[in-house]
Amino acid sequence: MFKNLIITCFLGLSAVLLGAFGAHALKDILTPDQLLSYETAIRYQMYHVIVLLFVNILKDFSTKQKNIISYLFFAGILFFSGSIYAIQLTSITAKSIWFITPLGGLFFIVGWFSMIVIFAKKQVQK
Repeated sequence: MFKNLIITCFLGLSAVLLGAFGAHALKDILTPDQLLSYETAIRYQMYHVIVLLFVNILKDFSTKQKNIISYLFFAGILFFSGSIYAIQLTSITAKSIWFITPLGGLFFIVGWFSMIVIFAKKQVQK
């Protein structure tokens, strides 16, 4: 559990650092559309970090469930946000890694669906 929290905190820290970097260093380098895309990556990363903090702290989830949700969201952040960072900050083009961003979105979707299933099962058990 603490491993998930450490990774989550690192991802939160990196979202703040990347956000500050974008707001200060990239505002004169990226086009408005590129900056908007970059900000979307940061926003999705931070949303999922906040959810991961709750998932890994609450007692509503078993260790196995926490790990499954955490790994899905970690992968989502890596693929979704990471691919957008790579496209905006390097010479990598969206055409060359077109499948990575939606794959990250799929990891997010499966993570959220997993939580729906967990909560639905708990509701039935009551």
